[in-house]
Amino acid sequence: MSGPEANVSLRLGFDVTRTRVELRALAAFQEDFARLTARIAPGGQRSPLSAEIDLDDFLVNLSELATWTHSGVDWDTDLMALVNGVLDDADTVQRSLDQAPSDNAGDTVQPHEIVGLLGSDWIADLTSFQQRDIARLLSLRHGANFSVPGAGKTRVALAVYAVMRASRNAQRLLVVGPKSAYESWEYESSICFKEPLRTAVTGQSDDPLAEVRIVNYERLDRCLGDLAAWLRSAPSMVVLDEAHRMKLGASGTYGSACLALGPLADRRLILTGTPAPNGAKDLENLLSFVWPGHGKRVVNEAVGGGDLAYASSVLRPLFTRTTKQELGLPPFEPKVRYLDMPPLHAEVYEALKGNFSARAEGSRDNIEALGRAMLRLLMAATSPALLLEGASQYEPLEYQVPPLEPSPGDNLYELLRHLPRYELSPKYQETLKIVADNAVEGRKTLVWTTFVRSLTTLEKLLGGYSPAVVYGGTPDRDEQLRRFRQDPGCHVLISNPATLGEGISLHQVCHDAVYVDRDFMAGRFLQSLDRIHRLGLAPGTETRVTVLATRGTIDEVVRLRLDEKLEFMGRILDDPGVQQLADLQEEPPAGAGMDTADVRALLRHLDAPAPLT
Repeated sequence: MSGPEANVSLRLGFDVTRTRVELRALAAFQEDFARLTARIAPGGQRSPLSAEIDLDDFLVNLSELATWTHSGVDWDTDLMALVNGVLDDADTVQRSLDQAPSDNAGDTVQPHEIVGLLGSDWIADLTSFQQRDIARLLSLRHGANFSVPGAGKTRVALAVYAVMRASRNAQRLLVVGPKSAYESWEYESSICFKEPLRTAVTGQSDDPLAEVRIVNYERLDRCLGDLAAWLRSAPSMVVLDEAHRMKLGASGTYGSACLALGPLADRRLILTGTPAPNGAKDLENLLSFVWPGHGKRVVNEAVGGGDLAYASSVLRPLFTRTTKQELGLPPFEPKVRYLDMPPLHAEVYEALKGNFSARAEGSRDNIEALGRAMLRLLMAATSPALLLEGASQYEPLEYQVPPLEPSPGDNLYELLRHLPRYELSPKYQETLKIVADNAVEGRKTLVWTTFVRSLTTLEKLLGGYSPAVVYGGTPDRDEQLRRFRQDPGCHVLISNPATLGEGISLHQVCHDAVYVDRDFMAGRFLQSLDRIHRLGLAPGTETRVTVLATRGTIDEVVRLRLDEKLEFMGRILDDPGVQQLADLQEEPPAGAGMDTADVRALLRHLDAPAPLT
């Protein structure tokens, strides 16, 4: 071999996903190459002369490249730019970690400087805590805003962009977020600047001159090429809104797409009020987007010892967070109401767990065929009738009033098939009572339920209160929300946290929420709570949240696991408000994202014997 190629001993570049690094060496350096890849990432070698290594592992072990003493190392331009940026960021992050809270380093932006940095185009007001958060994020270059939902994270992000824009360090902004956040971004970008920012929502507009592009997580991986070219063409900033959506990191579709785009931006910012819904791993993946390589290592070192108070003190300089207490909102305390299963409900539920009564034995095959998966047990805790298919996928249950009286000799599976004729779900009965009482007081109620068939059943049961209904398949979502907000005859909104748990504000018209059921997703629960308890709530407003739980069912397992997750998150964020939610006050009745620990808790529940009667 002759010419320039003969002088190249090692090549480094991105793979096609941009989440891994490819290393290739010449045959003359085979043994040294094997030693190098073993140091950087054992198991990464694909052939004697090539290796693929996760970007995070490569960056964490970057210093090992110093052991490659041969001349002629050829770097891909984009990878070299990322490495240089990571090294600069690592210095900035380390200074933040080493700096005492009272220190005023010369390169740190101060809150009182923010108004002067925003530029003449900015016209929106900023609270003192928002100015503090903006200053912190500007001091970090790349950053994380973990403020509670409703603290104005969208406006803070736009202000960071405005400072970048005024200093000509950014000319375009890419926002990745859930569909429910579109309304907030379009509205805020229209009122924060004298001339509203030219904005395009991917899938709705392909404006080539847009300064702000908004795309949802579901669509992101299909637009990577186009968005990558757009980010490269001018100085840019990327914001991940509700960033917990990519908490799986490179192992998830959303995470790998975000990690591929991140290095192309001059500034990276993540926004989420729930950064670690299932533990430290979530936080590792989020901070790996902000600071590739360095973020994961810092979290590992901080949390590895198990002392969360210490971990919080170590990690606190890396993010900004406005707490509920700082918002000055009237306090509220969610309450849980435990309900007892009626006889047939209890008999079927125990049979689903494998505890068959004498009557249930005759239906063993049919009941076992319904399965014991987590989601099916959550349905059964509300009503086992939800497990059976109706004439259509989401056909509501038809309850009979007054109910029929079952006979002792009736087949249990046949009774299950017609369960709504014999028993009303205690959760539905309680929800009806709460909505009715609130309507008498002139209060609107937000009803949360995970399953669409449960949602359509409640729509029928609450028909007298002119319910608005929003779920994934709702064609007129905006009209349903408008009706709930503006129509005094519409007393209730029924939805699921997967659809409306993020991005919307209902606190101006609604102060009561009922959870018919909950799954294991702590982040989703926290996000949904803040639809009615957020910045802008009138002083003295009473917010009432009721969680319904069926005694002796998976609901008790869910409560235990959510308590543990919320306790972890509150301690890692040093936020007593989150910790308080891990201890819901029990009150008498008036009328899903599983991790390994969740699975263990569920298995213990399934192995529990039937209660004595």
